[in-house]
Amino acid sequence: MNQWFDILNNREWFLFILASVTYIVLFVVAVQNSRRKVLLLQERLNKVHAMKEEQLANSKQSIEQNLEKIAQLETLIQKLGDENSMLRLELEEKKARLDYANTMAKIDHEKREQAETVIFGSDIYAKVNTLLAQGRSMTDQDFTQLAQLVNSVYANFTERLYSLYKLNTQEYRVSLLVKARVQPKDMATLTAHSKESVASTRSRLYQKVFGKKGSSKDWDDFILSL
Repeated sequence: MNQWFDILNNREWFLFILASVTYIVLFVVAVQNSRRKVLLLQERLNKVHAMKEEQLANSKQSIEQNLEKIAQLETLIQKLGDENSMLRLELEEKKARLDYANTMAKIDHEKREQAETVIFGSDIYAKVNTLLAQGRSMTDQDFTQLAQLVNSVYANFTERLYSLYKLNTQEYRVSLLVKARVQPKDMATLTAHSKESVASTRSRLYQKVFGKKGSSKDWDDFILSL
């Protein structure tokens, strides 16, 4: 009789130890996964921040601020004359860097201003409008042509987007159409999905990339800023 009690007790202890070990392992795995998700989110946010900094550097406001700094440097350089040649060279170097930054910013700004004209005047955009008039969706080849066009006028758009999150085919196509300034109601037709599905895709992408809830318009605004 005592042997049976011993066997039962040993079996209960074994089950208890097994359950405890399993719980600890699951807890450790959950903590590691949570930490990994936090690190991935932080990495994405850092990339987004870097992109926004780049956009700010190329903005009209930044160009105007640089022009003010250049004017101030020119005044200082004139006051120095031939005195303190080392300081004068340092000021001229700063002025040259600001001039270069402004030149690149102006080029980028002009390219973005012309981008919409290029897209709207393209053959693939004309085909998109034809498909919409016929109520038909785009083919794989159509999306490939549109992607090539968008990346030609918005340098590295696809690469920058995938560096933030590995989008599936539908997510990428919706984002591509947003960048090409296609209306949300038309995206549903072109991707052969419902309007609700297209809206859900955009809001879901915002949450995946930024780690917080956002509307479909929030995602659109972000895509248009890239």
